[in-house]
Amino acid sequence: MGSQQRSYKKFLTAEQKYDLWVRMLSGQITQAEAAAEAGVDRSVIARLRAVARDGAVVALASSKPGRSRQSRAETSEAAALRSEVERLGRTVVEQAVELAVLRRKTGHR
Repeated sequence: MGSQQRSYKKFLTAEQKYDLWVRMLSGQITQAEAAAEAGVDRSVIARLRAVARDGAVVALASSKPGRSRQSRAETSEAAALRSEVERLGRTVVEQAVELAVLRRKTGHR
């Protein structure tokens, strides 16, 4: 048996993610620099940007003049659920692509 080191996932707090997003948005750091600084893969930063953008768009869309029909908690939960649906949709697409590639390799159609 060779000595293999297991890499553990690094979890960023919401504040760390927000700080990285704001700094990328303002041009202070690049996506690659943010990934290196946080010690995560670039795909994590790409996902962070997508989630932050989606969340901001949902929040801004629900921010209309006058009284809100939904409480802030309901609005926040709805935004989180929409973001989760989008994330799951992207996951399904990624898995479908992987399945298609695997089927081509094995000759199954």
